Amino acid sequence: MSISRSKQEARIAVDIGGTFTDIVLERGGQRWTGKVLTTPQRPAEGFMTAIRHILADTGLAPGEIAGIIHGTTLGTNALIERKGARTAFLTTGGFRDILEIGYENRFDQYDLMIEKPAPLVPRDLRFTVPERVDASGKVILPLDEAALRALVPVLRERGVKSLAIGFLQAFTNPVHEERARAILQQEMPELFITLAAEVCPEIREYDRFSTACANAYIRPIMQTYLDDLERQLKASGFACPIFLITSSGAMTSVEVSKQFPVRLVESGPAGGALLAAQVAQECGLDRVLSFDMGGTTAKICFIDKGQPQTSRSFEVGRVYRFTKGSGLPLRIPVIEMIEIGAGGGSIARVNQLGVLTVGPDSAGSEPGPVCYGRGGSEPTVTDGDFITGRIDAERFARGAFSLDAGKAKAALAAFGKQLDLNAEQAGLAISETIEETMANAARVHAIEGGRDVAAYTMVAFGGAAPLHAVSVAKRLGIRRIIVPSAAGVGSAVGFLQAPIAFDLTQSWYQRTNTLDYTAANARLDGMRQQAAGLIRSATDVPLVERGSVLMRYVGQGHEIEVQLPPRALTAEDGGHLHDLFVAAYVALYGRSIPGLESEVLSWSLRLGTKPVPVARLKEAPADGPALPPQLRRSWTDPQTGLPGELGISDRQTLGSGGRLYGPAAVVESETTTIVLEGYVLSVNEGGYLMIDRIEENQA
Repeated sequence: MSISRSKQEARIAVDIGGTFTDIVLERGGQRWTGKVLTTPQRPAEGFMTAIRHILADTGLAPGEIAGIIHGTTLGTNALIERKGARTAFLTTGGFRDILEIGYENRFDQYDLMIEKPAPLVPRDLRFTVPERVDASGKVILPLDEAALRALVPVLRERGVKSLAIGFLQAFTNPVHEERARAILQQEMPELFITLAAEVCPEIREYDRFSTACANAYIRPIMQTYLDDLERQLKASGFACPIFLITSSGAMTSVEVSKQFPVRLVESGPAGGALLAAQVAQECGLDRVLSFDMGGTTAKICFIDKGQPQTSRSFEVGRVYRFTKGSGLPLRIPVIEMIEIGAGGGSIARVNQLGVLTVGPDSAGSEPGPVCYGRGGSEPTVTDGDFITGRIDAERFARGAFSLDAGKAKAALAAFGKQLDLNAEQAGLAISETIEETMANAARVHAIEGGRDVAAYTMVAFGGAAPLHAVSVAKRLGIRRIIVPSAAGVGSAVGFLQAPIAFDLTQSWYQRTNTLDYTAANARLDGMRQQAAGLIRSATDVPLVERGSVLMRYVGQGHEIEVQLPPRALTAEDGGHLHDLFVAAYVALYGRSIPGLESEVLSWSLRLGTKPVPVARLKEAPADGPALPPQLRRSWTDPQTGLPGELGISDRQTLGSGGRLYGPAAVVESETTTIVLEGYVLSVNEGGYLMIDRIEENQA
C-alpha cells in the first residue's frame, strides 16, 4: 500500500517530542495543527490523543485519512537514558572488548578524570565464538556451530532479550553472521537478532559494532511500540499506511523501522531540517540556519543551497555536551546538526561555584515546568518566559491547560534569592543563559564547518524557538529571522515534505587508477535492488537515485564524499573520480597532494521518490505602513531588564503589506514570536513572518 501525495487527500503528521506531541493535518491546501502533552511512559496514548483532537477539529473520519507520517524520540531517549532491552553481543574470538577499547584515544587529552561513555552491552553479556573471514571475504576459519549452540542456555539464564551479532570483516562476506542468526532463531525464536553486516556493512569494526548494539538495544522497545500503535490505529478505524521518518529525512515503512530502528534516532529533528530547506527554497536563500527549539532540546542545522548538510556518522549520549568523541558512535545516514539540551523545560540551577546553569536535563511533560501546575518544583525556561511576559497564557498550547502564575513566580523568587535577584530578574537570567548557550553552540558548529554564521538567515520553529530567535540571532550577528507558518509544530510540517527513500552504504576498497568498473556497476546494481525491495511496498511511483563514494588519498585515515555520475561507470571513470576527489579536497582543505593516488573506501546509494517542486514566494513591500498592535500588556524587556509594554498582535489577522515594529509579540496557538526593539516584522506571500534588524540609516 502506498501513500498518496494528492493535495485533495488528507494526510497526518505526528511528532512525539520530549514535552509535546505535535500534529498536523493537511487536506486540499488547508492545514490544521495541534499540540498535546507527551505521555513518556505510554507514548502511543499521547499519539492517539493528538489524532482524536485533530479529527474532532476537522470533522474527518479515520477512513478519510490517506496516510500517517510519524517521527518519535522513543529510541533516542532509550539510548540516552539507558532504558533499552537487556542486550548481548556476539563477536569473533579475541574481539570481545572492542566496544570498551573504542578508538584507543582520549577525546580530551588534558582531562585527567576523563569519563568515557559506557558501552550499551556490559562485559558479562559480550560473548565470542571461533570464526574468521579475511578482508577479501574469504572464509579462513569456519564458524564453530557447537560453540554457538552452547551459548543458548547462557543467554536464557541471563535474561537476554536482544542480541547483536558482529563478526570481524563480515561486511565483506556476511555468511557467518547469517548462519549464526539462523541457528539462534531456531533455538530461541523469541530472541531479537541484529546483524552488524545488515545495519552497517562498513569498514571500522568499533563503529559497526556500536551501531549494531544500539539497534539491538532499542529494537524490542520500538517493535512493541509500533505494534501497539498499529493495533490502536486499526481499532480506531484507520486503514491507511503508516510511515516513519528516518534520521536522513526520508519516509520508510513500519516494517523497515522495526528491523532498523537505529535509523530513526534523529527522526524529529530531521523533519525540522526539511521544513527549513523548503523555506530556503521558497524564499530564494542560499544560506539558512535552522533553529528548532522545543520543550526539551534545541537543534541547529545549516542549510546550504536549499539542502541540509548530511553525514554518515552521529554520536548519541555524549558525556561531555559539545565534545566530539564523548558519545557512542552510530554509522547511519543522518542530517548533520548539533543538538543541545536547551528547551522550554530545561531546568535552571545554581552550581557549587554559585554560577547559574540551565539544562541539559528537562522537566519534560511529567511533571513539566512549575507553571504547568502538574507537580514541577524547579524553575525552567518556560517559567522564566511566562513571568517576564513573553508567553501568552490564554493561548498557550491552544488552552489545553491553564498556566499557574503564582506557583511559577514563587519558584523563581525562591531560586532568585541564591543570586540576589527577584522573580523577574531570575526569569531574565535564565533566558539570557539559555540563549547564550544556543548561540555558542551555533558558533562552534559554524566554525567546525568553516562557515560565517552572520552571513546566514535564521529559520526559527518549534514551540520555544520564536520566543528566543531574535535574541539568539542578535548574538550571532544574523540580520534576518523567518518564522514560517505553523512554526510551533514545524518538524511535523516538515514530515509532510519528506520523500520516500532508503540509503545504503557498503565498504568495498578500490584504487581509482585500477578501478574495476564492471564489478563496481554490479555492486551498485545489487544495492539498487536491495533499496528498491525495501521501499517498493511504500510507493509504486518512479524512483530516482543518487550515488556517491567515500574517498581519500592512499594511506589517509579519513574520507570525503564525492558524487558518482548518474549513469553506469566506464573505464574512464577512475580518472574522473580522482579529479572530482581532488577538487573536493581542495575546496575543503585549501590544497591538494600532487602525485598521490586516491582510493575509494565505501559506496553509497540513495533511492527514492522525486522531490516536490517548490514555488518561490514574494516578499512584502519594503515601504508598507506601520501596523498598530491590537492590544498591549506589561513585560520585562530582555534588552534593558526594565518593565515596559509589549504590543500584541494575532498572527491570523496579520496580512501581507504592513510592518510591525518591536517590541512586539505575534501570538498563535502553538507559539509566540517576540520582536525586540530595533527589529521590524513583515509578512511575505506565504504568511511567513520576516523579522529584520533595523539598520542605523533606517531608524
